[in-house]
Amino acid sequence: MSASQLQKNRRVALWLFGVCALIFIMVSVGGITRLTRSGLSIVEWRPITGVLPPLSEQAWHAEFEKYKQFPEYQKINRGMSLEDFKFIFFWEFMHRLLGRVIGLAFLLPFLYFFFRGYLRRKDSLHFLIMFILGGLQGFIGWYMVKSGLVHDPHVSHYRLATHLLAAFGLFAYILAYALGLWSRQQTDVQRDSDKSNRNTLRYIYMALTVLSVVLLFQILYGAFVAGLKAGYHFNTFPLMNGKWIPDGLVDAGTIWHNLVERPLTVQFIHRALAWTLVALALGYFLSLPVFVRNQALALRLAAMRGAQLILAGILVQFLIGISTLLLHV
Repeated sequence: MSASQLQKNRRVALWLFGVCALIFIMVSVGGITRLTRSGLSIVEWRPITGVLPPLSEQAWHAEFEKYKQFPEYQKINRGMSLEDFKFIFFWEFMHRLLGRVIGLAFLLPFLYFFFRGYLRRKDSLHFLIMFILGGLQGFIGWYMVKSGLVHDPHVSHYRLATHLLAAFGLFAYILAYALGLWSRQQTDVQRDSDKSNRNTLRYIYMALTVLSVVLLFQILYGAFVAGLKAGYHFNTFPLMNGKWIPDGLVDAGTIWHNLVERPLTVQFIHRALAWTLVALALGYFLSLPVFVRNQALALRLAAMRGAQLILAGILVQFLIGISTLLLHV
């Protein structure tokens, strides 16, 4: 690969890293929106005209009156002041605004790089998938909000989980592509090296696949915990009110009800998956030296550095989860 093409690839990768950073910020703001119970404050979906907030006191009162027509105000926030409404409106508005910003941050540089010849024709499918996933995420977000604009003013935990997983999926897809673009090389030396390290790479691939699948379910159950408000129960750790397996873990309902709709069982599964992730990450970190000991120094260092980052990230998330539980967040 020529130095010029390598430089082009890295410029495109830097742009995509920036898009990933914006998605990370948007997910974080989405979390704040959830914690401040602001997600149902905007009762309309206006992708174009909704780009501006109310700009006058009259407009604010009109927006507030719309909110008053829905069950969240009538059943939970009755008597809320206009200033309190402005607070929850702000977080939902910022969350939606970031979605529009991400759309522009993706579309405009894409057009620039496309017409300047930075993007290869065979990579078109990747960018098409990114476009589709990004557009779907906006639709899924509104689909989730609609589930709370009914007699029961709480969004569906299934739709909440779909919204979160779609965001992580978009983030992971763009990040994986950008990382591959950043390090893309097509030399015979690299291909030969890959063949000689086949067994090591196979083990790494299998281990990371298992970790990814468990992590996927952990994120799914984390969304269920949030949607069902299951984190407000059994706020002790590591035991659940003094027991590893709490009383009443399974009731007389269906298997589906117990697995995905019962707050106690959902929180228990979320905890169990957290312990499983820590064990798998630790096992991968400790076993990896055996598989890379005869490999080139560069591969050993890269593999071990990756294992360290995975273990550190999972441990940090484990501790954040514990603190969230104990603090009743």
